Amino acid sequence: MTRQTPTAEHIIAATAAELAPPADANRLVPLIEAGTAPQSALAQLALEQRHIIVSDRRAFLHLAERAGKGTACAAFFGTLAEGETLALERLGAYEAACGLTPQAIGQYEPRAGCQAYPAYVAWLALNGEPPSVALALTANFAAWGGYCARVAQALRARYGFTDEACGFFDFFAGPAPELERQAVAAVAAGSDDEHGEGVGSGLHHGRLLQTYESMFWNTLAERA
Repeated sequence: MTRQTPTAEHIIAATAAELAPPADANRLVPLIEAGTAPQSALAQLALEQRHIIVSDRRAFLHLAERAGKGTACAAFFGTLAEGETLALERLGAYEAACGLTPQAIGQYEPRAGCQAYPAYVAWLALNGEPPSVALALTANFAAWGGYCARVAQALRARYGFTDEACGFFDFFAGPAPELERQAVAAVAAGSDDEHGEGVGSGLHHGRLLQTYESMFWNTLAERA
């Protein structure tokens, strides 16, 4: 019997399932859902995200350049970079709702536990094979998007935040069919490559990304 090669869709789904974090991996989101997370924790979430967005955008642009103009991976990472620009535009309303001033934003010193994630994304931009990185990021986005959906709902219900103030989290929680299509094409470009690395390192990269993701939230939870 001929063994069928897994499709890119199957590879992404299987990787996301294997990397799905346990229910207790994130200690901050339940506090926000309960309305017991202090305003300072909500503000620090915004402040850390501002640093992450800027770093990730540069990393995605570099990955797009490394992938080569016109390739499926370049399209995927280019869309991610554009998404970071849009996310940054939406972050301002959330910062304002948290009572942050331009001076507070400018003087904030990010925490190492929160910045481990973008530091690793930057490492991947330099060292990872683009299809493998695409797989790792896509698998991680499933968890990130779920957290954002829960936070957006809790901010409205528990803290009285407006739709505009929750726009940053809504952006990542909402469906992104075009990005999903591009992710499949990017992973397929690696899984169909008989001579390159393929996407074999995607699971390893994704496991580290998910660990750093949890570290981000839990570093903030320690302050809460």
